[in-house]
Amino acid sequence: MAFEAGAAVGAREGGVRFPFPFAPYRIQEEFMAALYRALEAGGVGIFESPTGTGKSLSLICGALTWLRDYEERKLQDEARLLQEPEQRDRESSLGGAPDPASGEPAWVAQFVQGKAARDQADRAKEEQIKRKKREERLEKIRHNVQLKYASKRKKCEDDETERLLQLSKEILSKEAGSDVLEQLDHNEEELILAEYESDEEKKVGAGRTHSQLSQFVHEVQKSPFGKETRLVSLGSRQNLCVNEEVRHLGAIQLINDRCMEMQKNKHEKKNEGEETVGKRRRVSRAVCPFYSYEQMQFLRDEVLVDVKDIEQLVTLGKKTKACPYYGSRYAIPAAQLVVLPYQMLLHESTRNASGIKLKDQVVIIDEAHNLIDTITCIYSAEVSGSQLCCAYSQLLQYMERYRKRLKAKNLMYIKQILYLLERFVSVLGGNVNQNPNTQSISQAGTELKSINDFLFQSQIDNINLFKVQRYCEKSLISRKLFGFVERYGAPSTVKTNKENQKTTGLQNFLLTLQQEPEKEVGAPPHPSADPETDQLKMASPLMHIEGFLSALTNANQDGRVILNRQGTISQSRLKFLLLNPAVHFAEVVKECRAVIIAGGTMQPVADFREQLLSCAGMAADRVVEFSCGHVIPPENILPIILCSGPSNQQLEFIYQKRDQPQMMDEAGRILCNLCNVVPGGVVCFFPSYEYEKQVYTHWEGTGLLTRLATKKKIFQEPKRSNQVEQVLAEYAKCIKRCSQAGGHMTGALLFSVVGGKMSEGINFSDDLGRCVVMVGMPYPNIKSPELQEKMAWLDKNMPKTAGQAPSRVLTENLCMKAVNQSIGRAIRHQKDFASILLLDHRYAHPAVFNKLPQWIKERTLIKIGFGQAFAELRKFHREKSCYRPASS
Repeated sequence: MAFEAGAAVGAREGGVRFPFPFAPYRIQEEFMAALYRALEAGGVGIFESPTGTGKSLSLICGALTWLRDYEERKLQDEARLLQEPEQRDRESSLGGAPDPASGEPAWVAQFVQGKAARDQADRAKEEQIKRKKREERLEKIRHNVQLKYASKRKKCEDDETERLLQLSKEILSKEAGSDVLEQLDHNEEELILAEYESDEEKKVGAGRTHSQLSQFVHEVQKSPFGKETRLVSLGSRQNLCVNEEVRHLGAIQLINDRCMEMQKNKHEKKNEGEETVGKRRRVSRAVCPFYSYEQMQFLRDEVLVDVKDIEQLVTLGKKTKACPYYGSRYAIPAAQLVVLPYQMLLHESTRNASGIKLKDQVVIIDEAHNLIDTITCIYSAEVSGSQLCCAYSQLLQYMERYRKRLKAKNLMYIKQILYLLERFVSVLGGNVNQNPNTQSISQAGTELKSINDFLFQSQIDNINLFKVQRYCEKSLISRKLFGFVERYGAPSTVKTNKENQKTTGLQNFLLTLQQEPEKEVGAPPHPSADPETDQLKMASPLMHIEGFLSALTNANQDGRVILNRQGTISQSRLKFLLLNPAVHFAEVVKECRAVIIAGGTMQPVADFREQLLSCAGMAADRVVEFSCGHVIPPENILPIILCSGPSNQQLEFIYQKRDQPQMMDEAGRILCNLCNVVPGGVVCFFPSYEYEKQVYTHWEGTGLLTRLATKKKIFQEPKRSNQVEQVLAEYAKCIKRCSQAGGHMTGALLFSVVGGKMSEGINFSDDLGRCVVMVGMPYPNIKSPELQEKMAWLDKNMPKTAGQAPSRVLTENLCMKAVNQSIGRAIRHQKDFASILLLDHRYAHPAVFNKLPQWIKERTLIKIGFGQAFAELRKFHREKSCYRPASS
């Protein structure tokens, strides 16, 4: 990687020069130097740099500087390797005395010894030739030498593309024919399972969510490495697909299956020759016009020439009529930096399918504060009784229709899957042949089982789930079943002939599932309920069940099965809970040269060391930690732990006391006083949506809400994600309007929830967050069966920490991680300022206090009485009011 003189400001630390787009802060220099050392040494690094300190840019410049130096050393080693065989050949040509050990001439021994070196040199030469060709090709594209050829090729394919698009639309919307069983048209032929053959024996990556990938890529573009780095952004088909006929399916699993189906059709279309006389004429099937090898190769080169984010990749795909999903994957081998979401990196089968090889690579996982929860969620699985019954009915109808066309092995596995579904419904207390909406559960409740106990109770311990899982993957049964339901599940496709009357039972059953039982008044909606999810669950429940079957193949000690029986069979659920995420993270650590786990708030780090790295077999001496302070001066932040309120009521928002009127009144009085002295925006976090609603209702009744509204306009965090931006926009407008107009209204007050939509990823910079209030300590619900099982597992498998049981440490760490994420929302840049108020005397306990981020902990004041705290707050905001940057 080369840089033009004056293109970047350099920072030198420990003999290494780090290119940077501007003069870096001292903490950024220290961060990059520590990161460089960690990558050089290998192992695992846990890096913490508070939000607003330029963490992403430090990660990028530090890692790419190391990569630059590593590649330079590699080229030097390659040149030396290519010279050694020549030197050895000259020496061997001189001959020599026989080897006394073997009796062979010296030249023979030298030849044998040098063969491995010559082979290695040959491979190095091949790599050198490939690299030079690639660099020449990319250089030509940079200088537009090949653009005219690419444009010409693109123009030649335009007509074909339009024709294929039209054909695709016609086929996808075409109604099925009325052929009988023995004379199926080709659209239905593809639903038949092929003969199943058993298979018995048979460079740096940064992980973030899809919504954050673009921000990370933009930081790379701004860095001095932006023009020279070969970066590839990876995403799901849902994010990258440019075929509108596929995108409209919505649900990601349906998009994946349709894409794979169209690929298969494309390959079969190429292999099809002229049909022989007497054979039935094949009907053309839908193919994807964007799946063009030549155009995807062109897109691959364009990706490597300039750094592009997901949105730019999609735009390029539409422009070049090439698939961004596959085109970006073709670019992986030549890429220096691969940017991808958590799930694609951490889920082994997804990683392998994407062509990501971790051997000797460097993996950087950014925003990793929730890494343990992410791995747990990825490898957990849940199915409802409704899905089980629906899948059983669909698969039974499928088997009956195509029984005469299916091979014996297919029938055997389908019957095994039907038996599994029947036993799963039975263990929930239902009958698979009856409507799940009308089957009442006699004994509701939650039951936890080990994997083996669940298999024995379900009477499926005699079935090899590994073979069933392999069959589902290789036969694509869920995709075939989806095509079958798509064809026969809708009323418009009902046939009246004798053969097709078999499918009317499926339609009637699906219609009964759409008629959900009446919910109790005030019953909260299920958290996963949304149109896209409902569409997928109704259309292809077997896709979800395959995930559950796969989860049951985990080791017995690493997970639990939760049987949740509620109301009816339809509402009851089976869930697999992964207890040991380290078993899956170990695969990543074992393969990689180095793994960097980074975040703005990583405290407390004990969870990462003990639950993830220690259990994954990582030696303690191969784990390094780095934590830096904030760029803001100490006087720009005022964190206070408040132990009692204005009426001397001790603040202890434990579950047994927080509902007391005097406790809620005391919190209200504190907020009223705060709103009198704090300008701009105040963000108040509550432990849960339920408690926020309870406090809001109480304050409404006492008139305290009216008093608050005289100083600040009140906003509440919405539960729906699509309403968050609107609420934030109105909140920001109100603060800006009050700041410009003056008067008795000084800003806005936002009620938010820890772990909600606004506790992560939202910036309350400048006037948007002059004060952050945390009401109580947001401990997780210890009555949750999942948490109880996790706590029991930790107590059994992990040692005590400082005399505390691992389960106690877990709940405390979960609480403080949530607190640290929330209170860090307000300070976003060097000139920002804010106060932080922690309303609970338990924050002063040493075990809890030490889990605050270092940059907050070292500036925190502990105030027993409200009077002293209020005086400090008033003084702080008066001094800062002379300089208030405009709201963002």
